[in-house]
Amino acid sequence: MIDWSHHLIVTPILLPMMTAAILLFIDERNRTTKALVSLTATVLLLANALVLFIVESGPNSFENVYLLGNWAAPFGVVLVIDGLSAMMLLLAAVLAIAALVFSMAKWHAVGAHFHTLFQLLLVGVNGALLTGDLFNLFVFFEVMLAASYGLLLHGTGTLRVKSGLHYIAVNLVAAIFFLIGVSLVYGTAGTLNMADLALRMPEMEPDRLILMEAGAAVLGVAFLIKVGMWPLCFWLPSAYSAASAPVAGMFAILSKVGIYVILRLTMLLFGDGPSAGFGAEVLLLGGMATLVFGTIGVLASQALGRLAGYSVLVSSGTLLMVLGINDGVVSSGALLYLVSSTLTISAFFMLIELVERGQDAGANVLAVTMEAYGDGEEADMEDGEGTTMPGTMAILGICFAACGILLAGLPPLSGFIAKFAMLSAMMGTGSIGTTPDLAVWTLIVLVILSGVAALISMTRAGIRTFWGSIEGAVPRVLVVELVPVMLLLSLTLGLTVKAGPAMTYMDTTIRTLSNPSAYVDAVRNAHVVKDQSSSGTTAGEGGSAP
Repeated sequence: MIDWSHHLIVTPILLPMMTAAILLFIDERNRTTKALVSLTATVLLLANALVLFIVESGPNSFENVYLLGNWAAPFGVVLVIDGLSAMMLLLAAVLAIAALVFSMAKWHAVGAHFHTLFQLLLVGVNGALLTGDLFNLFVFFEVMLAASYGLLLHGTGTLRVKSGLHYIAVNLVAAIFFLIGVSLVYGTAGTLNMADLALRMPEMEPDRLILMEAGAAVLGVAFLIKVGMWPLCFWLPSAYSAASAPVAGMFAILSKVGIYVILRLTMLLFGDGPSAGFGAEVLLLGGMATLVFGTIGVLASQALGRLAGYSVLVSSGTLLMVLGINDGVVSSGALLYLVSSTLTISAFFMLIELVERGQDAGANVLAVTMEAYGDGEEADMEDGEGTTMPGTMAILGICFAACGILLAGLPPLSGFIAKFAMLSAMMGTGSIGTTPDLAVWTLIVLVILSGVAALISMTRAGIRTFWGSIEGAVPRVLVVELVPVMLLLSLTLGLTVKAGPAMTYMDTTIRTLSNPSAYVDAVRNAHVVKDQSSSGTTAGEGGSAP
């Protein structure tokens, strides 16, 4: 009897792929129909990701392996889901729902094939998170990037086109590095299956191992470009700030996909054996440089879009530093920071459009105050569509303040809890030691300074945005635009309330990653499913580790 629940592993790829194909046959003039189809599919995707997450967070969680084409590894393509990939799938689905709902206010109608490109982006993201094969990782990365090209250019404006062309050029170079790295790895090891690579690397001769490490280094350049490590990050703030608000909100997950791949391959291939710790120093120093560059950019940014773009670099730099430290306790806090910062930055990108639309509206409060003192003229009350009530401005201000608190890492929200977990581990609760050395203190200072810089910049931007002027147009903010922002920020509040279970899940995930043999055994023991009615096999089904 076929276990249909097992096919939930491949559903995050098939569902958006089929939806994208269906959307191509719907006329662009039927935008409401396209939006409903896309939203329905994304809601189903969220439900699927939630089921997988619950299964992986249960007491009897184990590696689930799906054999595409029903070919045993390493000859066939495999999909693997564990605690880390399940968490990332759920995070991507949540961001997708928020960005898609936000886009329905206007952005999905300003160009052709928005929903098709959006679904293809989900295909690439989910495939990259699930695949257990380097070549298919390249395929899904290219699907993700190709869709992101169209989404970044979605809309009008010279700045968007200029930044989009730079984005395309940089990522095409990254794709070339990806192909070169994959070729070197395959030529050296004779396989691209991640589990099989983990088995073969300890048995390689020293000269072949050097070539293998060279291929991994070239491959790493491609991922680091996507993550935005300095000096490969010059394109990111401009590209993200030029994108439309829902697209930029979804782009917040793209750099984290690069972090995910680096973490996965580092723990699987370079956790033990003769190549243990390979690239750790580069990640540590590169993360520090990225954090410093992002902090300076945050302080220097006058436009909110660029402030959010540099906040992405601050997040990437912090996570790269932790990967370079390679300490389990620190990494647990870093996973919580990854989730919290991604939710925050996504919400901030969408909030920026609403805030800038009403950049001078907040000064109406000052106008009322001046009128009370006789310094202003009496304003006539006007009714009509687009009039902002004080409650709307209050909600925008609260959301802006919450983003500032989360980016700065101030208590009591999840940004503070994540940073506190990382810093406390660096100061002695982890394997780094009870007496932190100068390098560790440098990391601690950099993380704290990045939070101070975010606090200064967000305070300055908030004063300028809400209080800086007493003249300006009243913004028109729709409920469908406010709800996604509030949803993402409420999830960070949920992480704060449930910080204990969240940290337990992160600890379990890191311990699983630190034991590559579990991943390898799950892939090797995945069985080919036999057709009960004949001697052949049933194509498309996979197996799971017992």
